[in-house]
Parts: sequence; structure tokens; C-alpha cells
Amino acid sequence: MVTGESHPALDRELHHPTRLALVAYLSASTEAEFGVLRDYCGISDSVTSKTVSALEKLAYVHVRKGYVGKRPRTWVSLTPRGRTALGTHLAALEAIVTAARTAGGAGGAGGTA
Repeated sequence: MVTGESHPALDRELHHPTRLALVAYLSASTEAEFGVLRDYCGISDSVTSKTVSALEKLAYVHVRKGYVGKRPRTWVSLTPRGRTALGTHLAALEAIVTAARTAGGAGGAGGTA
């Protein structure tokens, strides 16, 4: 059933599980080192690099490069725009869950458990 209610739209750029996991992780920290993000998401260096680059182009993350001793390091942080995008995306997911629970509890045309 379609109603006149308006729900926030899902962010197509954050819909991918890897991007969502990376941004969600960053939302709880000031910044994270590249290797930590890679390990948390369980992905390769290449996939992490591509994911961070895509999010950087959207201005959802900020990338800072530097050195620890003589070893190059990359740190990533969530921008205010990225934080807003994540909040909007999560609100849209919550709206979907609420609508599903409401429909399921209304004795609609769903099956039996």
C-alpha cells in the first residue's frame, strides 16, 4: 500500500555494504588508519583504496597522508557531509523497518509465521 507519507531516500552511494560499513566505522572515531579500515571491512588493499577514493570524490571522507617513522601511512576521517549522508541513509533504513513492522502487525496479506 502506498501512502502520502514521505520517507528519506536511501543514499545510493552508501547502499553498498562495504561503503556503509566503512562510513559507519568512521562515524564512531575521529579518524582511522587505512589498514584498520581494511581489516575491519575484511577486504583487500585494492578494494579499500577504491572504496575510500569513491567516498572521497563524494566528499564523504577526508584522506590525510603522512609518515610513521619512514613508513607512509594513510588516515581517513568522516566529513560533516558524510556524517549527514549516513544519518539520512540510516533514517531511511529505519523507516523501511518501521513500515515493514507496521504492515506485518496490521494483519495484512502476509503469510503466517
